[in-house]
Amino acid sequence: MALNKELIDKIITITSRAAISCHKFLGKNDKINADKAATDTMRNEINKLEINGKVVIGEGELDEAPMLYIGEKLGTGGNLDIDIAVDPVEGTNFVAKNLPGALSVIAFAEKGNLFNAPETYMDKLAVSNKVPNDATDLDFPLEKNIKNLADSLNKDISDITACLLNRPRHNAIIKTLKEMNVKMKLISDGDVSGALMVTNDKYNVDIFLGIGGGPEGVLAASAIDAYGCKFQGRFLFNNDKDILRAKQMGIKDLKKKYELKEIIKGDSIFCATGITSGDLVKGINIKDKTYMTQSLVTHKSSNMCKIVIREDTIKT
Repeated sequence: MALNKELIDKIITITSRAAISCHKFLGKNDKINADKAATDTMRNEINKLEINGKVVIGEGELDEAPMLYIGEKLGTGGNLDIDIAVDPVEGTNFVAKNLPGALSVIAFAEKGNLFNAPETYMDKLAVSNKVPNDATDLDFPLEKNIKNLADSLNKDISDITACLLNRPRHNAIIKTLKEMNVKMKLISDGDVSGALMVTNDKYNVDIFLGIGGGPEGVLAASAIDAYGCKFQGRFLFNNDKDILRAKQMGIKDLKKKYELKEIIKGDSIFCATGITSGDLVKGINIKDKTYMTQSLVTHKSSNMCKIVIREDTIKT
């Protein structure tokens, strides 16, 4: 059995209920329990599926429970072997402070099709499908990427918009972009949604770049693949523990630049449900004890890239 519409509907249920479960923590300055609520619900919902699921991109290792840990087995069994990437709450700070952009995110792929790596940082680059593949590259100087991007899109450099996390590690990039008079969309968290902003002109983002979470990179790549956009990533292993874990997972070249097709092989389903309203989707709305959720869903093989609105009357 392949990844099909029935499974897509169930995945929407998973992220929607995970999002709803942490809604009660909005603005309570308690990101730990918000994340735990979404994680517990996501685990419980996945465990209802007739799949042999395995978390290949998760929130930590076995000893870091209650996270959905790398290697965790999920599902009731069956004929469908699934690799799973999860981020029960992307933007825990957004939930804690009741700020825009919090999401509950998941990706499913058939066994062996999602890149399996330890939780670590990743240097990323994403551009829209309007940009020729050879115009930008993770290994190009920033100035070259921006100039090539402007030429490809027939824009002035001053009309190019770059999205990146607002972090001290990006000070040099931010300085260069300022000197080039490039517009910037600096985000405080949420680099899954940041990367996805290259998928549609309505977001007015031409390039997403910089260092963020590796798990978020794999999740974003799953969605970006369905849009035909470009994504590159290089995992950053900054300590002996990360290096050892990577080698145990069979990663031989620690400095390898991964193309999208190496991160996501074959078909995949991506789903992100809004907890609080952001650029991609609206947050949870409650009407007459009914929770209304909005999810961005992509499925590569059926060319599905759409927003799904769902109602749920579950108790939290």
